Amino acid sequence: MKARHDEGAAVTFDTGIDPAGLSDDDLFRELASLYRTRLHTLRHGPDAALENHFKRTAELETEYMARYPGREVDPERLTRDF
Repeated sequence: MKARHDEGAAVTFDTGIDPAGLSDDDLFRELASLYRTRLHTLRHGPDAALENHFKRTAELETEYMARYPGREVDPERLTRDF
């Protein structure tokens, strides 16, 4: 991740604002947006868009896991197949 520091501005990554600076609501909104556009980007986006999607997804999901290490796991989704 490359960060840019603009005078008096929030840290901006090449893929967007530093996820650590997002509120929980903003983090969830950003994740939802990525997931909503994922298949379209995978199937039809140019390589640069897909790479950006990979990076931003990793940034946001890493921040989510840092905030919620004991995240809610739905017992209905657990299987012995893992």
